[in-house]
Amino acid sequence: MTTRIARLPSRALIRVAGPDARPFLHNLLTQDVETLAEGELRFGALLSPPGRLLFDLFFQGEADGVLLDVAADRRDALMQRLSMYRLRAQVTVEADDAAVFVCWDGPAEGFAPDPRTPVLGRRRYGGAVETNADEDDWQAHRLAVGVPDPAADAPSDKTYPIEADFDLLNGIDFAKGCFIGQETTSRMKRRGSIKNRMLPLEFEGAPPPFGAEVLNGELRAGEVLTGRDGAAMALVRLDRLEGDLTVDGRSVRVRRPDWLPAAD
Repeated sequence: MTTRIARLPSRALIRVAGPDARPFLHNLLTQDVETLAEGELRFGALLSPPGRLLFDLFFQGEADGVLLDVAADRRDALMQRLSMYRLRAQVTVEADDAAVFVCWDGPAEGFAPDPRTPVLGRRRYGGAVETNADEDDWQAHRLAVGVPDPAADAPSDKTYPIEADFDLLNGIDFAKGCFIGQETTSRMKRRGSIKNRMLPLEFEGAPPPFGAEVLNGELRAGEVLTGRDGAAMALVRLDRLEGDLTVDGRSVRVRRPDWLPAAD
């Protein structure tokens, strides 16, 4: 099978450098940054103080700092947020215009494994890379794997990271210590009070509009998020997945991805 490689114009980079770069980010993000090796890629988020999802992030270790991979239309907002938290920390926060690439269906030189699940493929930042696919192909692959795109699927400051499956996709280190929004996030996990998750939805034809209601009989079972012909992500109630599900009168079904534990 030929390795597919695509550039993602929807993603952009920020370089956080300086002697305090790692502890600075470690105290903010949901994932461990201090043990990040040079060249290693991890996945996490910056949350609001009440524990809602603000920015989904990949971050890669560098010799003198950390490279952040964020939604392109949210880069300026993230830079402003990091500058607000910087205070006396010895760090610099600068935009980096290198391109973001992904590959799947095989390896490619210079690409680091996607930390969410190996099935997604790999990511690379910058360099001269020949592509044979586009972002739409990548989004189709991501949806087939059943992984949400938080930047598109999670309305800012309304979604908890666990609802976007961060706990199942290596996006939260519950043993790392404090981070912004930790109290709410840890309590949800500890108490098992997880009522909703983003899961792939399958159907015939074009995707329903964003926000369309998923019904189980006459009961609300969730809402449709982003999608394409035949499939979409949906935020669904875990206690209402069984039975006849419909959206706008059409029959739909929730598909359980391979990475989702049977108990959920």
